[in-house]
Amino acid sequence: MTINQTVSHLKSLMASIKDYVFPAYSDVPALEAVSIIQRELEAVTLPEIAGAFIKELPIIQELIESDVQAVSENDPASTGVQEIVFCYPAVTAMLYYRTAHVLLQLGAGVIPRMLTEYAHSVTGIDIHPGASIGSHFAIDHGTGIVIGETAIIGNHVTLYQGVTLGAKNFRYDAEGRPMNAPRHPILEDGVTVYSNASILGRVTIGEGSVIGGNVWLTQSVPPHSRILQGPVREHFADGAGI
Repeated sequence: MTINQTVSHLKSLMASIKDYVFPAYSDVPALEAVSIIQRELEAVTLPEIAGAFIKELPIIQELIESDVQAVSENDPASTGVQEIVFCYPAVTAMLYYRTAHVLLQLGAGVIPRMLTEYAHSVTGIDIHPGASIGSHFAIDHGTGIVIGETAIIGNHVTLYQGVTLGAKNFRYDAEGRPMNAPRHPILEDGVTVYSNASILGRVTIGEGSVIGGNVWLTQSVPPHSRILQGPVREHFADGAGI
């Protein structure tokens, strides 16, 4: 199968998953959406993977609904669920991620990466399908967010634009190649990370912690911590400062 054919099947797949997940905003009956999902998956992967994925659809729907709820509760600018579903890039990013994550677990080859890289290209939100993300995940704005392959994110976590959950360094095998070992952060339940913060390495951010904007963090912090930048000194043209 050519690249163009694969992409065509995946576009149809994701349109039908969106129809299934958001029936209130679709004119496609649920059973028809499921049928299309199975057909498009069987075109790009094994039939047994497609069948196993269909069984996971209710869980994907439940998780996406929780993500939409979290965004609604975190953003006073939203006018309601319809605006979030139609307009917010976070919904697209999470719909593709949650689909890709299940397909990765089922062994669907390169398809999960194709899905998340497409979502990255249209939303600016880069989530590796191998990352583990709990329910009620809120992304505010989202542009520039990077979540690495082995990151683990609990429930009710909020990330703002520009946040990086990345690796600090790598371990190498005997031939000098980087090993695919756990190397990204763990964010426990209820963590909030503000814009442009970078959390690097296999560190744990304890439950209910707040990480301030532009913070560079490479060590674990206990639950309910507040990690902020140091005090700012303002310098004026005449050399005076406060």
